[in-house]
Amino acid sequence: MKIIINCDDLGMSQEVNEAIFDLMRAGRATSATMMMNGPALKDAAVRLGEFRNCSFGVHLNATEFAPLTSEPGLQPLLKENGEFAGNLRAVSMTAKMGNALLTEWSAQVERALALDVPVSHLDSHHHVHTHPSVFALLKRVQQRFGIRKVRLSRNVYGLAESVPARLRATKLLWNLALRYYLPAITTNRFAAFATFYDRLEAGERWSGSIELMVHPGGEKFAAETALLWGDWKNRLAPDAKLISYNELS
Repeated sequence: MKIIINCDDLGMSQEVNEAIFDLMRAGRATSATMMMNGPALKDAAVRLGEFRNCSFGVHLNATEFAPLTSEPGLQPLLKENGEFAGNLRAVSMTAKMGNALLTEWSAQVERALALDVPVSHLDSHHHVHTHPSVFALLKRVQQRFGIRKVRLSRNVYGLAESVPARLRATKLLWNLALRYYLPAITTNRFAAFATFYDRLEAGERWSGSIELMVHPGGEKFAAETALLWGDWKNRLAPDAKLISYNELS
């Protein structure tokens, strides 16, 4: 089994940056996605050369901090202070808003390239790239920049988690469309690290590839970060291998 451990939110804060780089240095994280409008982005970008065995993608953002562009079409997604309101899933996507969001996400990828980030893949803050209303925008960003690798919608759930059949079916269809419409390269599975840890504890094993999402840094994810520093690596199957997105094919 191949396992990617991806740290979301690189560039969000100095604290987050330090937590992510500490885990990479210790071989407990293999990848990260960067917030191109994050307050600590530049600090993160200048340090990537220390971690050449890790992959770095763009964490497409439409829910937090200020956008990079000043497109009028973004207005329904913004608060009075000009920062994202976190309401993308609650508003109706119009053509004007879609065009503005495409411009914003393109600007985020362009900023990564300008900072010499070796962009390996795409995902998004608060998983907004998996919302059906922006699927076409995601594909246009992929096509524009030639980025083939993209995070799936979650398809591995907690042992006690109840997920409606309709939601499971919607996610399955989205993942199939992601893979086969303007084809993307993905892992077979995607889950939160804590979910994987619980299933590992229960003796479950898989084949293929899986991406595990983590959010090091800050009190909100302190328990998850503690798990990452635990003994989980010793419990993996003998054929399990930690890889980065650069090694996914």
